[in-house]
Parts: sequence; structure tokens; C-alpha cells
Amino acid sequence: MGVTAVLMLPLLLLGISGLLFIYQEVSRLWSKSAVQNKVVVITDAISGLGKECARVFHTGGARLVLCGKNWERLEILYDALISVADPSKTFTPKLVLLDFSDISCVQDVAKEVLDCYGCVDILINNASMKIKGPAHKISLELDKKIMDANYFGPITLTKALLPDMISRRTGQIVLVNNIQGKLGIPFRTAYAASKHAALGFFDCLRAEVEEYDVVVSTVSPTFIRSYRVDPGQGNWDASIWKFFFRKLTYGVHPVDVAEEVMRTVRRKKQEVFMANPIPKAAVYLRTFFPELFFAVVACGVKEKLSVPEES
Repeated sequence: MGVTAVLMLPLLLLGISGLLFIYQEVSRLWSKSAVQNKVVVITDAISGLGKECARVFHTGGARLVLCGKNWERLEILYDALISVADPSKTFTPKLVLLDFSDISCVQDVAKEVLDCYGCVDILINNASMKIKGPAHKISLELDKKIMDANYFGPITLTKALLPDMISRRTGQIVLVNNIQGKLGIPFRTAYAASKHAALGFFDCLRAEVEEYDVVVSTVSPTFIRSYRVDPGQGNWDASIWKFFFRKLTYGVHPVDVAEEVMRTVRRKKQEVFMANPIPKAAVYLRTFFPELFFAVVACGVKEKLSVPEES
């Protein structure tokens, strides 16, 4: 009996490994079929997350439109994608200059894309601008720039491409947002306001376009960390606030977010929240016990915590 049990264990582990491998391969093929031949627009494609989204969707056989405000960096991304792609299974990406600090150019960009491909199947709103500082020291002009990049830019492009999706009764819009669309953190007033506004807009839009079979998805990670920087141990005192904020700033790797964006498109998810348990608990605390949440946040401000910049 003992010998049988010993022999069964490796076989069981081998069987489980085989099933996991099959599941991963089916998921990979399913992901490719979900975006193959689809016209996919990615804003701020030259950012860390934008590059990873470009890689994932290009490998999946999408007809990519890569938007960014720096032509040289767009060309570097283009070369990187072409150099590792199979020409028989992928399409040559289209590069488009797009800077949300100039809202007036967005309509022209949308027209250029539609004239090129005739339609847009998937729009990934990825562009974002960050700022940190006390509210009274940030100028109104800078507040407006943040709102242009994080709110007015994405909704202007969405509005320009939406009529085509509605007329064809198909399409998907993905907003890559942030945990600060759910709750506010000190010294990020303009950024949090823009993320709240964007989330509110796309939540409303989701209900409006459902009858036209247009899917609106939001993917909200904590902070998206850079390739090179991982959160260090630091010199943190023992306090509830510092423990909370350190966990909150641990962020998600761009590769993980890009893969989640692909899953969101494939499964047509409406909302995804990518975070470890501490930020998730913070969102629930803000919802059900707001006074306690505000007290914890205020405690951090009073301690004059030196907050690390997110990448």
C-alpha cells in the first residue's frame, strides 16, 4: 500500500502539471484568436506598460496603431516589435504622433486611424501623467495639464472613435486607470481627481453603449512600477499609516498589467482591480468605514511622511 502511494504521488503531480500546461496553451491560443486581425489602438505606447501591451497584442496578430508623443521612441518600439515577430503571423504596426497636452490634434488622429483601417475594434486608453505635491503649491495650470492628459485626452479620443463602434455594433474600450480612481491619497490631488473623473466617465459610458454591444472595461492596478526599480526595505517606523502606504506603493509590473489587459479583452471583463490585499482592504475601508480611513490618512500627513515617487 505504501509503495503504491509513493508511486501515485509523482503521477498525480505529473498529471496536474500536464493539465496546467494544456490550460496555458489553450489560453494563449484563445488570446491570439481574440485579437487576431483586430485593429487595436494603444495610447502612450512608448511607456513601460504601452510597450508590453504592444508586444502582447502584436504577438496575438492584431493590427496595431501605436500612439505616442515622441516619434524617435515610437520608431525604436517599431523596430523592436518587427525584429522578433513572425511576418507571416503579424501585421506591420502603424505609428501615430499623439500628445494629449494638445487636445485639438486628437480628432485628426482619430480621422487618420479610421482612414487607414476603416474601423477600430479595440481602444486601449493607457496615457497618464503624474504629479505629487501639496494642493496649494500646485498651480491651476498644472492641474489643467493633468486633467488634459488623464481625462480630457482619453475621453476626446473615445468620443471620436465611438460612433464607428456604435454603427458597427461591436468594439471594446479599455481604460487603464489606477487605484486612485477609487480612493484619494495625500499630495496627489490633481492626479486622483483626474483618475476619479475618468473612472466616472467610463462607468457611465459602459451602461450607455451596452445596447450596441460595445464593451467598456477598466483595469485599475496600484502603481505600475518600472522595469528597474523594485520597492526597497527603506527606513520605516512602526506605524499603521507607513505600513499601509508601503504596501500600497508596491505596484504591479508592466508585464503583469499587459497580460491582464489581454485577458480583459478576451473575456470582455467590465472591471479589474489589480492589487495586493492591503490596497484592496483600503478600498473597502474607504467604502464601509470612511471615518477610520480618513483618520489613518490624516495620521500619515501629520507625521510628514516622505512619500516615494511612483514610476
